[in-house]
Parts: sequence; structure tokens; C-alpha cells
Amino acid sequence: MKQTNLQILVFKTDISELCGNCEVAKKLNMHPLINEWSIDTEDKDKVLRVVTTNIVPQQIVQLVTESGHYCSEL
Repeated sequence: MKQTNLQILVFKTDISELCGNCEVAKKLNMHPLINEWSIDTEDKDKVLRVVTTNIVPQQIVQLVTESGHYCSEL
């Protein structure tokens, strides 16, 4: 059985609501290294959690900021 080293990356964002058609959602859904992700829009920091096996936090920050949102690693 293949061993996977999942890691959870956590970010502060300004994403107050999310739709399946939003640019950032499309990019996160399409990224081959992202296993799953979620945004807690009720949290004051609009926390984005990304489950991945092989991605660096700066890639997520770039992906989110290119979609017009603020993002920094927590």
C-alpha cells in the first residue's frame, strides 16, 4: 500500500463567501496537488485549510492572490 504524507496548510484570507463558480474555487478544485480544501467564512480570519501531499505554502498564497484575494500563511 502506498504511503502518503498528507499535510494541512492553514491560511488567513479575505474570502467572505464562496461559490462553486468563483475563480479561487475553480483554481483550488483544479490543482492536481490539492486533495481537499475548505474555507471557514464564519471565522474572523476567513481560514483556508488545504490538504495536500506536495505543495509549498507560497504556491497557495500565489493562487489565491492571483484570484484577487488576500492570503497569508498562519
